[in-house]
Amino acid sequence: MQMETFHWKKNQKLAEDYIAQTDKAKALFPYHFGNLEDWRSRVQWLDEVKTSPQVDRRRLVQVLEKYNERIGNTQAAFDHISSLADKDTLAIVGGQQAGLFGGSLLVLYKAISIVQLAREWSGKLQRPVVPIFWIAGEDHDFDEVNHTYTLSNAQQIEKIKVDHPTGRRTSVSRLPLEPEAWKEALAALDQSLMDTEFKASLFAKLEVTTEDGATLSDAFARWMAILFGEYGLVLIDSDEPSLRALESSMFEKLILQNEAYSGSLQKSQDEAQQAGYESQAEISSDGANLFIFADGQRLLLHREGELFTDKKKDHSYTKQQLQDLALTTPENLSNNVMSRPLMQEFLFPVLATVLGPGEIAYWSLTKHAFEQFGMKMPIIAPRMEFTLIEGTVQKQMNKYGFTFEDVLERFENKKQEWLDAQDTLQLNERFDAIKSEFSVNYAPLVESLAAINPGVKKLGETNLVKILEQIEFLRNKAGEAYKTQFDAALRQLERIRLTILPFAKPQERVYNGCAYMNRYGNEWLRDLIETPIPVDGLHRIYYL
Repeated sequence: MQMETFHWKKNQKLAEDYIAQTDKAKALFPYHFGNLEDWRSRVQWLDEVKTSPQVDRRRLVQVLEKYNERIGNTQAAFDHISSLADKDTLAIVGGQQAGLFGGSLLVLYKAISIVQLAREWSGKLQRPVVPIFWIAGEDHDFDEVNHTYTLSNAQQIEKIKVDHPTGRRTSVSRLPLEPEAWKEALAALDQSLMDTEFKASLFAKLEVTTEDGATLSDAFARWMAILFGEYGLVLIDSDEPSLRALESSMFEKLILQNEAYSGSLQKSQDEAQQAGYESQAEISSDGANLFIFADGQRLLLHREGELFTDKKKDHSYTKQQLQDLALTTPENLSNNVMSRPLMQEFLFPVLATVLGPGEIAYWSLTKHAFEQFGMKMPIIAPRMEFTLIEGTVQKQMNKYGFTFEDVLERFENKKQEWLDAQDTLQLNERFDAIKSEFSVNYAPLVESLAAINPGVKKLGETNLVKILEQIEFLRNKAGEAYKTQFDAALRQLERIRLTILPFAKPQERVYNGCAYMNRYGNEWLRDLIETPIPVDGLHRIYYL
């Protein structure tokens, strides 16, 4: 396996500073993933101080077993679930929305990070540490997860998507898709991918994930179980009704202490802003930071006087009414990005949570909220980052003298430099010389025409401009004709750019993993899972 590390600066300043352990960023978190003593301190706190998970572990195990049985997870995952009944078992947790066919590559990398950390710390602590992937099925932004991208053989970035089945603004996990919709999406993916020795097996597995009127969340969970089940990855949908029943008492606390809860979030936000960081999440003094399901929709609540209401004020509730809902029908309540970290801590014995850069930034806003509810924010571990580079692309980069950094920082300039170096005719210099020489000789003649007639001089000036324009026109046409000699090279250079930086974004944020599994099988994925890789916040270039 050939792999290189690269410091790809995060687009989120707080995350960049946190990973670098700057004092102002560290102050916003109770622990740091890079300090061994902080890991020991977290374990001690979980063993001696923490009163959560405040749910009955046996009930939690039952919920996890039922869900993982439904999605077809493996015995290794069930062994991990069983171990959660033991008070000595800890967990590494991370989550993501349920993307089409697994979503973008970064989802796989988050799962890899979770599995790797759980394995590492289970060995170091000599006690069970379970990898848990929390699927944010309760989120309602369908358009954010209903598509994925592949790079076709024609060097086009192709979008595969499914349409919203109802148009209702409700959780993704509550929207079953028709078999025809799944069939069309699979056909589009099939058409986008080349025929390989791995294709039939890949699509047979994908088809299984979409059976029985699957929601995007169902299909996603089944796919993740196929890819990571043998490594014991435990999966759970945040909108699973049986899980909601376990969350009942935490919802009650979030409702009864809602004003103080909002104040805790604002206090953390103020501290982050005073340290010079922009807030990654919208925190308002009247925000309830909870959703409610009403009339088939997922509605965000805020406080208005003594009531909790949605934005349009179609639905209003007293605190007592919400408390009753929390105790009797908790499935009608839902977390937002600020309350989900607290609920995760309430449910699981979290040693560390794996987050991306944006998540690191908004989790910083929950520090005082954790403390308010007698909890402590877990260790924040940055998700692993990778760019996959195929052998042909690597050869082309070497051929044209492009480094990874060249592609990120100066691709167009570097491409032009290469083209200029091929210009043995020195067309630009010769055309510049011709224009200059012509102007030098022609301009005095035009000036002398004034003695004959001002109108003739004006005509001469116009003539001069037109001749220079024609020379420039010929230069452009000659340049275009010259560049056609390098069409193959330009296509190869474009392939390099589209591989590493599609849509001017990191590859892992755009492309779906199925394209790479189709071309190379799953060995590259196994390499990334099974090879110990330090969690250090660095980006890694993996050569396929």
